Amino acid sequence: MRRPVIAANWKMFKTQAETRSFFNRFRSLASSLRHCDLIIAPAFTALAAAVEAARGSEILISAQDLYWEKEGAWTGEVSAGMIAEVGCRFTLVGHSERRHVFGETDDQIHRKLRAALAAGLAPIVCVGETLSEREANQTEDVLRRQFNSSLTGLTAPEFSRILLAYEPVWAIGTGRTATPDLAAAAHGLLRELASHAYSSASSQNLRILYGGSVKPENSAALLAEEEIDGALVGGASLDPVAFAAIAKSAPGGPLEQNRSV
Repeated sequence: MRRPVIAANWKMFKTQAETRSFFNRFRSLASSLRHCDLIIAPAFTALAAAVEAARGSEILISAQDLYWEKEGAWTGEVSAGMIAEVGCRFTLVGHSERRHVFGETDDQIHRKLRAALAAGLAPIVCVGETLSEREANQTEDVLRRQFNSSLTGLTAPEFSRILLAYEPVWAIGTGRTATPDLAAAAHGLLRELASHAYSSASSQNLRILYGGSVKPENSAALLAEEEIDGALVGGASLDPVAFAAIAKSAPGGPLEQNRSV
């Protein structure tokens, strides 16, 4: 069984002081969560505070974005090397807000992915369809295009370092959530694409997270699906108690063990 990943995307929330306060509470809650990988992605300004606050724990820190150039006259951008130097192990790439609010293209996402890998970071690559695309029965076409444009041309070792996150755009921050069946079907398609592009082994080892209004109330049903290997959590991850509850509901966690007794 693939090891679950529970990742937090804080977006544009939490100062450095608020980040330290979160970790002061969350570290004790997370001490028993040995069944999954925990990743937290604060804003750029709070990365160093998060790395320091997580030191000595199993909690891993991720950036939310990066730029593909190593350095240069790119005002406001942050390179993969800068992110790695702070102590990050991961970075999000191609989050739906980057695609649909800031207009990032599949080619730009591929360049960011390459830059992250070159700097020793593990990219969490986000894909997903809009509501209009789903209603037009274009989900498969969109996921195929995003996968093929963003994730082709990698070596097998490079691909093995990547995580995917399926984020139906219509479910992000809206309170709407894909049903477990819908989410699992999309994850199955992405795994099939990985098998065709790389190998069956690469596909079976690939961890695919679900992102889209994940909360303690719906996480157990989503994470029970065999194809869903974890969650990329937005709003609920800002609360240490709620985020810990989601992690506990992952396969192998305390909540699942209690349900099986």
